[in-house]
Amino acid sequence: MQLSSTKIKALIAIIILIIAGAIIYTLSQKEAELPKMTVQEKKARFKSLIIPAVDNVYASLMTRYEDVKATIDAGGTDADIEALKVEYKATTDAELLMALKPHPKSIAIAQAAMESSWATSRFFNVAYNIFGVWSFDEDEPRVAALKKRGDKTIWVKKYNSVEAAVYDYYRTLGRSSAFAEFRQTRMETEDPFILVTKLDKYSEKGSLYGEELTSIIKFNKFEQYDVK
Repeated sequence: MQLSSTKIKALIAIIILIIAGAIIYTLSQKEAELPKMTVQEKKARFKSLIIPAVDNVYASLMTRYEDVKATIDAGGTDADIEALKVEYKATTDAELLMALKPHPKSIAIAQAAMESSWATSRFFNVAYNIFGVWSFDEDEPRVAALKKRGDKTIWVKKYNSVEAAVYDYYRTLGRSSAFAEFRQTRMETEDPFILVTKLDKYSEKGSLYGEELTSIIKFNKFEQYDVK
C-alpha cells in the first residue's frame, strides 16, 4: 500500500518529534544525574574533578613558558615561538612572555567554583564548560543557553574534557585584549589577591567580581595550591 504525500509528511513530522523528545529526555537525564549533596560533599567532588586538571595544565603551561623564556633570554627564536606570537596576538617577545606565563592556580580554581557553581552547573554537566566561556563560532562544538538575551541565543563552548576547558581558559586570558592589564600585573606579582582585582572585565559584576573571588580563595584556602 502506498502512502499519500500528506501521510508521508505527517509520518516524518512524528518521527522528528520522537527524536527531539528523545534528545531532550537524554539531556534532562544527564542534567539530573547529580544526587543531592551536602555543601561539603559538593566541594569535595569539585576538588576531585577540577584541581588535578588545573595542576596538570598549569605544569604544562609553566614548562612551555620557561622553555620559551630561556630561548628568548639566550637571544634565540624559532618557528614555534613565531607561531605562538601569532596565536597569542603578541608583537614582541615581552608580550609573548606575558601571554604565556600562567597565573596562580588559586585564581583558576576560584573562578571555576564561581562560574560552574562548584561543578554542578548545566554547562559543566553537558559541555565541561567550567568557566562560562562563550562561543561566537558556529563551526565549533557548543551548546545553547536555556535563556536568551532578548531574541539572541547565547552559546557556550563545549569541551571534551575538564583539562581542555582549563587550557582554553588560560589561553583566553593570555590572548584577549580585555586582560592586558591582568597580564602585565601577572609579571610583577604572584599575589592572587592583587591579580583578581584586574579581572573586572571577566564578568558583568565588574570590580565586585574580584571581591567575590577573594572571598572564595580565602574561605576555601585555595592559595595552598599555588606554587611557592
